[in-house]
Amino acid sequence: MDTLGMKHPSLSKITIASATAPVTASPTATAKVMALEQEPTSWLRLSWQKWASAAVAISPTYVAIHIGFSLITCLSFLFTHGDFDGFWVQPHDIANAWHHWDTGHYMSISQHGYTEAYRSAFFPLYPLLMRLLTPFTQHDPLLAGLLLSDSAGFFLLIVLYQLVREDFSAERADRTVLYLSLFPTAFFFAAGYTESLFLCLTLFGFYNLRRGNWWLAGAFGFFASLTRSAGIFLLLPFCYEYLRQHEFSLKRVRFDVISGGLIAAGAGFFSLYCYYKFHDFLAFSHAQTYWNHHLALPWVGIIGSINAISISSGIISFQSMRNLLDLVPDLLMLVVIILMFVGPVRFPRSLWSYAIYTAFLYVFLQIFPVGGTGLFPLQSVSRYLLELFPAFILIAAFGKSRMFHMNYLVVCGALLFFLLTQFLTGHWVL
Repeated sequence: MDTLGMKHPSLSKITIASATAPVTASPTATAKVMALEQEPTSWLRLSWQKWASAAVAISPTYVAIHIGFSLITCLSFLFTHGDFDGFWVQPHDIANAWHHWDTGHYMSISQHGYTEAYRSAFFPLYPLLMRLLTPFTQHDPLLAGLLLSDSAGFFLLIVLYQLVREDFSAERADRTVLYLSLFPTAFFFAAGYTESLFLCLTLFGFYNLRRGNWWLAGAFGFFASLTRSAGIFLLLPFCYEYLRQHEFSLKRVRFDVISGGLIAAGAGFFSLYCYYKFHDFLAFSHAQTYWNHHLALPWVGIIGSINAISISSGIISFQSMRNLLDLVPDLLMLVVIILMFVGPVRFPRSLWSYAIYTAFLYVFLQIFPVGGTGLFPLQSVSRYLLELFPAFILIAAFGKSRMFHMNYLVVCGALLFFLLTQFLTGHWVL
């Protein structure tokens, strides 16, 4: 007998003509079965459409910025040759214009491994991926690094856009992508540095922990901490989000909480390798002394930078301007972090994982200033600030003001292309 008749009184009067007669399912039951069968396909289609939409949304910014980078790269040769010099630039010269500073260390590691202990300051995932890509770039590690950075830069903007769109709004997501892309040191996303890969993995990890995909969040955190030591700070938003989504009740904690351990495992594996290679678990930390970094209180670098400006020969001098290029964005980020917790644009408690991650990572970036002469204690900090992606989400809230929006674009855009020109022409931009 059809059990549907037991649930629906209207069907109880149906007469069964024959026990062998075929039973026809009700339209309602058939619709439910069809919905269940189509649900996986529908979910995949909606997921694909979501990410494709995000890719379309960020493409104008990504393409425009890279066209600008390409033009500046070509025009930068006018600064390295004399006027009316009949120079001719070869294609490989254009790529070599991006071969400066840390890029050389990553290229060396990708080709020869960690031959010196001081190079353990550079974590292994980026040079390992460079090595895997070299067969596709005619065995040129520089091209492999640039390809890797540009590709990761594209995907990081996609996931950043989608993350902000789902947690805030599409309008804010547009501005966040634009503001990050025009930050004065954002050209490092296209250089042979780890910035784009690290932020890409961090954002994928953050996206998944915000949505309770704990194992995926842990996996991306693993690769992030295998790219930069700062990746371990993803543990903080992971723990906060896990507890928040489980109503801060220890009784609700499940086995999947151990997925957070994957985040620390990336750095842990590299530590084991350092012991195997150099008999020092913390070789990557001790290597910082080679680069003249030392542990200090968070405000030591800021005060040192202010002092370096005060003792310089004038505000329009190399020492002053180089310090200002690090000090000003550093102090602005401090203000932004405070505004995440207090003020009219503060993040709600449900989004405090953004603020917690930013605050602790910012402090971490401050406690290793450059020592030695002490003339440039915040060296490279303006590049490290790119990792503080939630700061750009908050800054985007001020973008509703046309005055703020236009000033940000003009000032940051001008500084971005100035610093890129400095970098391409071999000046001291780390």
